Amino acid sequence: MSEQSQHQEMVILVDEHDRETGRAEKLDAHQRGVLHRAFSVMVWDGRGRLLLQRRSIGKYHSGGLWTNACCGHPRPGELVANAALRRLQEEMGFQCPLNLLGTFQYRADLDHGLIEHELVHIFRGQFDGAIVANPDECDGFTWAMPEEIMRDVQSKPERFSAWFQKYCSAAWPVAPTA
Repeated sequence: MSEQSQHQEMVILVDEHDRETGRAEKLDAHQRGVLHRAFSVMVWDGRGRLLLQRRSIGKYHSGGLWTNACCGHPRPGELVANAALRRLQEEMGFQCPLNLLGTFQYRADLDHGLIEHELVHIFRGQFDGAIVANPDECDGFTWAMPEEIMRDVQSKPERFSAWFQKYCSAAWPVAPTA
C-alpha cells in the first residue's frame, strides 16, 4: 500500500472504554491527536528474545526508529486480532498465533507535528521461522533479550518509537512465559 493511500485510511475513534465514537482519516486523526483504536504486536522467539523492527525511513512519522514487531489500526468492521495478523504479514512477512495481553492508552507527540493518541490492543506471539520484512515498512530487524532492550531504551531513547518507550516504561514487553 502506498504512503498516500495509507494516509487516506480510516481509523476508528473511541472513548476511554474502547467504545466507537466515530471515524476519521488516519492522518487527520494524528494531526488532531484524537483518541483512536490501534494495536501492537510483540513477537518472541523460542530463546526468549523480542523481535524489533527499524521503521522504514520513508514512513510518514517515526521513520528510522526501532520499535516492536508491528503496529497499526484496524479498519472499520475489522476485528482487532485480524488486523494484527494482517499487519504482521504485511510488515514482517509472516504470521503466528497471537494472544491478547491487554490494552494500553497513551498520548505522545511525534515528529512532523503529529500526535499519537491511541487505545492500543497489545498482542503477544511466538515465532522461530524466516522473516521476509517489507522494505516499504521496515529498514531492518533484530532479536534482542529484554534486559538489553530495556538498557538501550533507557540510555538511548531517541533510537526508539515513542510508543515503544511507553510500553517499556509500563513493562508491556512481557515474555511468553510470564
